[in-house]
Amino acid sequence: MPDPTRERDIAAAAAAGIHLIAVPTPFAVGRVNCYLIEDDPLTLVDTGPNSGTALTVLEAGLAAHGRRVEDLERIVLTHQHIDHIGLAQILADRSGAEVCCLDALVPWLATYGEQTTIDDAFSSMLMRAHGIPDDMVLALRSVSMAFRAWGTRVDATVPLVPGTTLDFAARSLRVLHRPGHSPSDTIFHDEERSLLIAGDHLIAHISSNPLIARPLASTAPGAVGDRPQALVAYLRSMAQTAEMDLSLVLPGHGDPITDHVSLVASRVRSHDRRKQKIGGLISQGPRTAYELATEMWGNIAVTQAYLTLSEILGHVDLLLADGTVVEATDAAGVVRYGPA
Repeated sequence: MPDPTRERDIAAAAAAGIHLIAVPTPFAVGRVNCYLIEDDPLTLVDTGPNSGTALTVLEAGLAAHGRRVEDLERIVLTHQHIDHIGLAQILADRSGAEVCCLDALVPWLATYGEQTTIDDAFSSMLMRAHGIPDDMVLALRSVSMAFRAWGTRVDATVPLVPGTTLDFAARSLRVLHRPGHSPSDTIFHDEERSLLIAGDHLIAHISSNPLIARPLASTAPGAVGDRPQALVAYLRSMAQTAEMDLSLVLPGHGDPITDHVSLVASRVRSHDRRKQKIGGLISQGPRTAYELATEMWGNIAVTQAYLTLSEILGHVDLLLADGTVVEATDAAGVVRYGPA
């Protein structure tokens, strides 16, 4: 049965000239929301993964609005994850559309294969340092390498500078950098309509997991101690978004959001509860992040190992900042967290 609230919000977006096209992915998150902006230039925000099924559904979604891939004039990418960028180069090659993304993301997309290889080395290094067994690290690396095929190199032609606008005939979208879920998270604010295209920065039905990723500008895996603090960045980004005057948020997955302030407050409370729970475990004695994850969630599937590691380390970063937890590295290079 159709959800009347969802239908109302999708209709409100359509009235603003923004049409939702939900494209299937092979991932647990389910469909990814792509948005067709009926304006000059005709624009598609995000593309779905690099698969024949996704392309077929996207083509059907465009056709429902009287459009073809070849009609696209601009493609905008909200961040670097493969369910959002996978079809970008195929669509650009077919249509001649310009491809726009965060300025810092342009070189990463242009060297996708090399970058994802470094990403895999970074994640493997981090997992080993935090106690994840070698067999699980190797298995996850194999899974990750297979997943990479859902993305591809993208020649982005328009670097977007945060704070500037992406201009159309009948609207302008303010470009805002909101790192946390990924280093490249970019949101687009239609100030006149109080509308936000948010990518995976805010999602109503699930938390936008702050995944630990190396900085976009880095050219090597780096050192364990230099890892970015993804959750710290994400909480800061959400606080900035909570201050915005918005009537409708269009996310990268799931339903539109009409009360972003309450959603952000709920997410902050959830992260605080998890921080307290992890702090309670650490108060019982030193543990690796992997040990903390297994105490929190039991047996962890290989495909979830890095996600759970990011969750644990994000909240440990908050505890370290509070001064309630200390970090120690043993002779083998394995990191443990204990009570201060």
